[in-house]
Amino acid sequence: MNFIDDIKRAYYNANIVERIIYLNVLLFLITVLFTSFTINWLALPTSLDSFIYKPWTLISYSFIHQRLFHVLSNLMVLYYIGNLFLNFYTKKQFLNFYFLGAIFGAFIFLLYYYLTEKTGTPLGGASAAVTTIFVAIATKIPRYSLQLRFIGSVELWVLAAIWVSLSILQLANPNNGGAIAHISGAVFGFVYAQQLQKGNDIGKWFETIVDYFANLFKPSKKSPLKTVYKSKKNTSVNNASLPKQKKIDLILDKISKSGYESLTKEEKEFLFRAGKK
Repeated sequence: MNFIDDIKRAYYNANIVERIIYLNVLLFLITVLFTSFTINWLALPTSLDSFIYKPWTLISYSFIHQRLFHVLSNLMVLYYIGNLFLNFYTKKQFLNFYFLGAIFGAFIFLLYYYLTEKTGTPLGGASAAVTTIFVAIATKIPRYSLQLRFIGSVELWVLAAIWVSLSILQLANPNNGGAIAHISGAVFGFVYAQQLQKGNDIGKWFETIVDYFANLFKPSKKSPLKTVYKSKKNTSVNNASLPKQKKIDLILDKISKSGYESLTKEEKEFLFRAGKK
């Protein structure tokens, strides 16, 4: 039981990226043990008629992996790129990008097989969602450099381009539905990130839906006393956060123009602390 308790404790102490990774690992183990059942009920079918009877596969497919290399490559990229993503976006925006990227990839996948009338294997894997996250953060900070062992410093947009190119090369395969879903996720991540930079959150509706259902399961907290005055403390906290956000924006602009290495030591430490909160 101590082992189970340790797993539970690790899950509840993890950030949103790590929780998504844990869920993927759990579903991978279930898929290994019950392959036929899992693929049949959780993977995204190519037939629109089959999908109508299993609409949950629009999301559940993104947690299904059959091959060890597939799940390892997706989750390794998600761990490093996802945690970098949280330094520049909020937790809720991460969920918006991740799940909407998976949904958009699924829609294009279904549309492709419907229009071409081809046959193919059901879709499974987090690649569309991971690609959405990867392209989104590369769009936000393209000049950000990562230090890779045996290679050296590589800018983020280069790594994202290589990642997407691997899916483009897979279009030559007869069973190319998965590659189409991955590329669709990349397109969605780019468009969403661009719109956010313009102040237009096209995924806000999804966040509203998630919040609505999350609040349904929260216990209601009714206070016996009605407070009729405004809290000056809360107001001062909100106002105090404005200069901090402005400083973050200035640092992000500097990264976008000159790269991460152009930051001073103090700026890097400030950005690291801000991302951990």
